[in-house]
Amino acid sequence: MSVSIVSNQQRKKIHPHKFTMWVAIGSIVMMFAGLTSAFIVKSNQVNWKTVALPKVFWISTAVIIASSITVQMALRSFKNREMNQYRLLIGLTLVLGAAFVVLQWMGFNELWAQQITFKGSGAGQFLYVIFGLHAMHVIGGVVALIVMFIKAYAGKTKLYSSVPVEVVATYWHFVDALWIYLLVFFLVIGG
Repeated sequence: MSVSIVSNQQRKKIHPHKFTMWVAIGSIVMMFAGLTSAFIVKSNQVNWKTVALPKVFWISTAVIIASSITVQMALRSFKNREMNQYRLLIGLTLVLGAAFVVLQWMGFNELWAQQITFKGSGAGQFLYVIFGLHAMHVIGGVVALIVMFIKAYAGKTKLYSSVPVEVVATYWHFVDALWIYLLVFFLVIGG
C-alpha cells in the first residue's frame, strides 16, 4: 500500500475519543428516553398532578443556546489558530454554562417554594429526577469547559489537535439539545 492510501484510510476512521463520546451520548439518550417514557405511562394515573414550569427555565434556555453558539465559535477559532479569540470564547462559554446551572437552581428553588416536592404523585417527582440528571450532565460539561479554559491559558499549544475541543463542543451541543427536548416534552406532555 502506498502512503497516501494508508493516510486516507486513517482519516476515515473516527478518533477513539470521539467514538467514546458518541457511545456515551447514545447511553444518555437511552436513559432519558426511558425516563420520559415512564413519565408518559405514569401520567395516566388518576391522582397525577401537573406542574407549571417556572419562567426562569426560559431564561436558562436562552443562556444554554447562547453557550452552544459560543462553543462552536470557540472551536472554529481554535481550528483557525486564533488563540486569543478561542480563549475569550471558551471562557464565555464557561460563564454561560455556569449561569445556566445557577438559573436551573433558581427554577428548582421556585418549584420547592410552590410545595412541589418528591411527596405524592405527579409530574414534580419526574421533573426533579429528569431535570436533576440533566443538571448533573451539564455540571460535567462545565467541568470539561473549566479544563479547556485552564489548558487554553496553561502554556503554548504545540500540536493544535482540535479533537479535545471537538469532543467538548459535541458534548455541550448535546446537553443543549437534550435540555430543549426536555423542556418541550414537559410543556407538551407534562402540562
